[in-house]
Amino acid sequence: MTTLQHFSTPDVSKVTEEDVAELAVRLDKDDYADPFAGLNDWHLLRAIAFHRPEMVEPYLYLLDLEAYDES
Repeated sequence: MTTLQHFSTPDVSKVTEEDVAELAVRLDKDDYADPFAGLNDWHLLRAIAFHRPEMVEPYLYLLDLEAYDES
């Protein structure tokens, strides 16, 4: 039987500038014990970028986002 791990993401509205800076430092160092920890941080930074883009602006290079042409 497969077990499912449950984790919760911090409320993006409560993230501070200091939290984002610490997250960016971890992503920039890319020194994680396993790839999933880095992926979780990347997804968190991405969520913050969508909901509070002004906080992530200095760290957009860590997201490597590309514009998509939907036409």
